[in-house]
Amino acid sequence: MSQHRSELLMPAGNLRKLKIAILYGADAVYLGTPDMSLRTKSEFSLEDVIEGVKFCHQHGRRAYLTLNLYSHNKDIPKLDEYIDTVRQVKPDGLIIADPGVFQYVRERAPEIPLHVSTQANICSWLSVQFWQNQGADLAVLAREVSFPELEEIREKCPDIKLEAFVHGAMCMTYSGRCLLSNFMAERGANQGNCANSCRWNYKFHMRLKDGTVQELIVDDSNHDMFEFLLEEGVRPGEFLPIQEDERGSYILNSKDLCLMPKLDDYLRIGVDSLKVEGRGKSEYYAAVVARAYRMAIDDYYADPENWDASDYMGELETVGNRGYTLAFHKGRLTNLSHGYEHTAAIATWEYAGVVSEVTEEAFLVEVKNKLEPGDVLEMVSPIARNTILLRAYDYEIAASGQRKDVVHGSTKSVIRLPFSLFEQEDQSDLRSNFPAFTVIRKERALSDEQWKRLQLDKTAQAMEVRDSTGETAYKRRRNALVEAIEADTNEKRFKTNRVGTQGCCGKGCNGCLIFWQGDEYAVARDVLRKRKQGEQLSRAEANEFKLPV
Repeated sequence: MSQHRSELLMPAGNLRKLKIAILYGADAVYLGTPDMSLRTKSEFSLEDVIEGVKFCHQHGRRAYLTLNLYSHNKDIPKLDEYIDTVRQVKPDGLIIADPGVFQYVRERAPEIPLHVSTQANICSWLSVQFWQNQGADLAVLAREVSFPELEEIREKCPDIKLEAFVHGAMCMTYSGRCLLSNFMAERGANQGNCANSCRWNYKFHMRLKDGTVQELIVDDSNHDMFEFLLEEGVRPGEFLPIQEDERGSYILNSKDLCLMPKLDDYLRIGVDSLKVEGRGKSEYYAAVVARAYRMAIDDYYADPENWDASDYMGELETVGNRGYTLAFHKGRLTNLSHGYEHTAAIATWEYAGVVSEVTEEAFLVEVKNKLEPGDVLEMVSPIARNTILLRAYDYEIAASGQRKDVVHGSTKSVIRLPFSLFEQEDQSDLRSNFPAFTVIRKERALSDEQWKRLQLDKTAQAMEVRDSTGETAYKRRRNALVEAIEADTNEKRFKTNRVGTQGCCGKGCNGCLIFWQGDEYAVARDVLRKRKQGEQLSRAEANEFKLPV
């Protein structure tokens, strides 16, 4: 086994996301300014880029700048100024896709390491060798490269660094080079301004012989008469169902890439850089995804024989996603890689807030989503493996000392969480392991439709990972989701107990006298004493202990 350690490469959409990604374990980040980096929504100014690169270097990490546009004539005059600026920043690499731009930079700034972007569609060892001969230090492989192909590329190209995507959104077009957004919305997908046309819903229409067009309505009176299927030319007999409800159909919607279940393969063959997509994703995404992969990579190198991906998948499931897929890992996509029934990114947890400052006696927290009485906040450390749970019944506004039952994220409020609330925690641990930029999450209430979507996603992912047919379970989950969509109820529920009856929430924490003194809760108390502060009883446990729910 190679002793070389793979780096974790995280996206940075702005300066704060960059700092969070680095603090949560990224070995390197990639970033760029809006005009030249294929991300028109990038929030980096030139000053931010300079500060970001310095921050990375101060922490012993690397920063790669993006120059991966496909140049038009109008872009060329900007290159000299860009290169002069880049030289001042001293990045650890420059990511380029256009061969002309590659040659231009190589001649004018030969000291800068050059990385070939995924936009160059590198899918073979022959292409890797070509770019190596042109002077590339690293080749970013296309998402379409299967793992057997990657193994062969690694074997035949040992003297150039290889980078592979392991996590993030997938595009239904080849290496993300899409014209659908341009055609449908006049927004350039390859300029980072994609309208996500592939995730829109589409309705069936029929054209009558007289030239009129009518919507094809599928309702209770005719839905048993026909079914819509897609058959691809080289796979005769394989029919992909198209599900449509009153909102339309999502025939082009890809699930999100997640190679965590196969990460040990990539580490074993020595892929130099493991890349996560998502410069447009949230701070919470940057923190939690970096943390999960950091733990997974470190644990693999510490004990590869006993490495188990399931230890980290639970963490990735707390981040909004469209369902996870191995995508092209095994060489071909299946219907399990697409979400036909539902397109939204969901999770059972959501971003609650981020620590903005740690004082002598409290955390100051910027609120990101609505906080209500009874919410259990989970502080996710960028340093330690353990998280800390806290049940909150009201919230102190830091600026005024006013106490509120509900705080909305839209108000940009900063709340104060005194260390005294953390009754079972060591205060020195709080200060050392939960610094500024620590993210905080909380449970999210989901509709029945969303719960069914998550169940279907997990079933599909298990089938992909295990090479299992599992058609019976998959069809059962899919049918349950379709029924939930048709029911169209707005009622939402949390995974664990919330507020119950008789003044007891059913979970017992933070000194609840009813729970801790009532004889009827003795067994439940014994269970909770063995758990950390704020940890909840499940609904099944609450029923077992006959707690009011």
